[in-house]
This record gives sequence, structure tokens and C-alpha cells, in this order.
Amino acid sequence: MKISSLPIRFGLVISACLIAFFLILSLFNLHTNPFFSLFNGVITGFGIYETIKYYKLQQGENFSYTGGFTVGVIAGFIAAILFTVFFTFYATEVNPDFLKELLTVFKGDYNVHIGLVAFVVAIMGFASTVVITLTCMQLFKNSGFAHQNK
Repeated sequence: MKISSLPIRFGLVISACLIAFFLILSLFNLHTNPFFSLFNGVITGFGIYETIKYYKLQQGENFSYTGGFTVGVIAGFIAAILFTVFFTFYATEVNPDFLKELLTVFKGDYNVHIGLVAFVVAIMGFASTVVITLTCMQLFKNSGFAHQNK
């Protein structure tokens, strides 16, 4: 199975949307509110859904569950990696006090290393990608029941 450049392009677009959303929140000083990060799932979900949809249109009758799942995961992983790189850059170079501001929301005195935070951001992105891709594939998979009644 040859994977096209489709998931790479969509991964770049998803990450750009995540970064833009984060920067818009930072303009209003809302980027430290964890509630708004829930919308990252919506952005990622829409991007993965569109990736699988376009892949299914490309493949036509040759569309498979494995192929759809693969392009969804690749797009999501690319977005998660790029967003993690941006997040790490932002937290170390653009706004070094960002982690302190973020952690004060949780009412504690934490001494967290940026490497650990970057790891957590990446793992959250990867886990979200897998769950969202599995969810989206339920909409695109070929039903066995439909094939039996042809």
C-alpha cells in the first residue's frame, strides 16, 4: 500500500491550525486556561476526518480500513509532533514564564522541566490522534452487512 502525500499535507494544515488557535488565545491571555485546549481535539478531529474523507475519494473502490486508519494516524502524528515543537519553542524562547503561568491554574508550586511538559504534550497528541482516527474510521469503514446484501 502506497501512502500519498495527503496525510503530510493535512498534518501540516492541522498543526498550523493548532498553532494559530494557540496564538489567538495568547493574544487574549487565555492560553493558560486548560479548558480551551479541549478545542484542540475538535481541530485535530476535523483534520483527521477530512484526511480520511479525501483519501477515500482518491481510493474509490480500493479504500480499505487499514489505509484510512494509516493516513489518519500519520496526519495526526505529524500535527502532534509539529505542535509539540512549537509549544516547546514558545515555552522556552517566546514566553519563558508560560509554564509558571500555566501551572498556577492548578494551585500548586510545581517545578516541572520543559522536557517533561513537551513529552506530555506529544503523548496527549498521539493518544488523541489514535482515538480520533478510530472514531472517524467508524464513519468510513465498509459495513459487512451492506456487502452481504448485494
